Amino acid sequence: MKAIQREILFSFWKMYILHDAAAEPVVGQWLLRELRHHGYQLSPGTRHPILPRMARLGWLRSETDTAGWAKAKHSFYATESGKEVLVSALNQLQELRTETQPQPGKNGTGKGV
Repeated sequence: MKAIQREILFSFWKMYILHDAAAEPVVGQWLLRELRHHGYQLSPGTRHPILPRMARLGWLRSETDTAGWAKAKHSFYATESGKEVLVSALNQLQELRTETQPQPGKNGTGKGV
């Protein structure tokens, strides 16, 4: 399962992050709970490098609020580039879904895949 998470599901996590960050700012702990709600089990150590990496790519921007916190609170927002990446990824996902749906009569089997 770890190989599947790292090699396949990692991209889905990023899509969820972009989707959520486009709607409102996201913070790390909330993001862990949200991804768990969708069935993904991430540790803070797995999640932690994803957000800065996405910021370095220009898909997220970060704001730091140190007021009243023992540790600085980092909020992440989707950038216009991040929103474009999300739309592109969702289009590709839809194309894959369409391609892999069973289609009667395809390949003479009637099963599609």
